[in-house]
Amino acid sequence: MAGPARASEEGLIARYFAPLAGPGADGLRDDAATLTPAPGHDLVLTADAVVAGVHYFAEDPPASIARKALGVNLSDIAAKGAVPRGFLLTLALPDDWTEAWLAGFAQGLPSGDRGAVEHGALVEDLLVDERHVERDVLPLAARVGDRICVTGTIGDAALGLRMRLEGDAPWAAGLDPALRAELADRYLHPRPRLAAAPAIRRHASAAMDVSDGLAGDLAKMLSAGRTARVATADVPLSEAARCACAADPALIEAVLTGGDDYEILCTVAPERLADFRAEAAAAGIAVAAIGTVTSGDGPPRFEMRDGAERVFAAGAFSHF
Repeated sequence: MAGPARASEEGLIARYFAPLAGPGADGLRDDAATLTPAPGHDLVLTADAVVAGVHYFAEDPPASIARKALGVNLSDIAAKGAVPRGFLLTLALPDDWTEAWLAGFAQGLPSGDRGAVEHGALVEDLLVDERHVERDVLPLAARVGDRICVTGTIGDAALGLRMRLEGDAPWAAGLDPALRAELADRYLHPRPRLAAAPAIRRHASAAMDVSDGLAGDLAKMLSAGRTARVATADVPLSEAARCACAADPALIEAVLTGGDDYEILCTVAPERLADFRAEAAAAGIAVAAIGTVTSGDGPPRFEMRDGAERVFAAGAFSHF
């Protein structure tokens, strides 16, 4: 016996997505939207798809999938020192999709012109406090002598994924349940560092988000004739990651090369570092200085806690 008839595409859009539409979207009655940048502002665009079985598990809660799809793109925006004005959504569904799944997915998206998702909450003040752009959109132009900085903590999402894939591993089974939950949440729900955007725009010489692994993304950020030295001991770790690495020291490679951190990696001139960290801290974002840009070629060199040096030539995820 055939199941209940599904609503039409127009009906689903009207029910679940039109209520989310902001200015310029015309209630999603058309296939295009309009957006006029504020005077003196650049328009920054990004499009980073997430795919079941690659970026998330098909059985993940639909609201979490929506938050991740939006969060990974918001992270790219934050790394350019920008603030979000809206988003475009393309959604491809398998044949067995249900309206209940679609309703849950829509609940994970922000609505109207009220801002963007950060830590699962709607943040309004990032949009209403528009200001003149003090400088062009950030290039990738790290300079010799610049300090290398990261926000937040590194490696949590990679360990969260590893924990889902090998939950019976001794290091994972031995973690406190609260720490296991923290790692799982960091994988499910990116925390784009939008609040750091003004400080990044004012002080960073180059910036990008850590989506494909710290080692690989740092290598991508360095132009020809530039390399870097990183002190692994200075890479900020959460309590959960520290406990995991204490139980299994080999996990430090997953921490340094695993993806989905969605923290900001940037370079800052030494004389601007104190001001940058202070402004980020005032916005609630912790910043750690982990290394220095140097002249030379080749991948960044990581000084391990035992004094040995490591390079991670294939540290970044590749889509192709």
